[in-house]
Amino acid sequence: MPGVHLSASILDADWSNLRAAVQEAERAGADSIHIDVMDGHYVHNLTFGIKLFRDLRPHTGLPLIAHLEINNPDDFITDFAEAGSDMIIVHEDTCLDLHATVHQIRAYNVKVGVALNPDRPLDALSNLLDRMDLLLIMSVYPGSGGQEFLDRVLRKVETARRLVAGLEYAPAIGMDGGINRHTIQACIRAGADFLVLGSALFRAGKLKDNLAELRSLTTAG
Repeated sequence: MPGVHLSASILDADWSNLRAAVQEAERAGADSIHIDVMDGHYVHNLTFGIKLFRDLRPHTGLPLIAHLEINNPDDFITDFAEAGSDMIIVHEDTCLDLHATVHQIRAYNVKVGVALNPDRPLDALSNLLDRMDLLLIMSVYPGSGGQEFLDRVLRKVETARRLVAGLEYAPAIGMDGGINRHTIQACIRAGADFLVLGSALFRAGKLKDNLAELRSLTTAG
């Protein structure tokens, strides 16, 4: 599938120099920067906060994506929007009223993403698909990088692609977790056109080469 969006997840970058990691990803040809915000409650990990968006915003022209893996995301949407997020992703099971959350994000002229964990059904999102910019299907359980890809979610991606096919405004279908040279083509064949890349991108200090290889696989055969 041509035109696949490749988003660089800095969860697996060198945290001691994130500005350099982001700028290297931009030079290498990444399409956006994916920032996993974890609160230690919704997932058992603590990562980045609002200040990081303010600090990184002047140093890259790439879209900054705030992936809120947190409880009570509605309490923080204003902060992340004002800090420079170009897209805010919430997990559907963290929102008391997902319609209201989507509306709140859109009110800031920020793109809307909704994430779906591996064991969550698509049904809950069927009447919201044309109101979001990205449906992000998790191919691992949220909380940490480097996990093994869950093949079973590919069927969910196929179903999602069929559901959005007839919409006047169709969201991108994304996948996040365990995507590497061995799994990327299966994701694209299933219908994904937005892929979050973490450890496969930042491993071994060869970001440019890794991204070039993964980009080539999005158009191969």
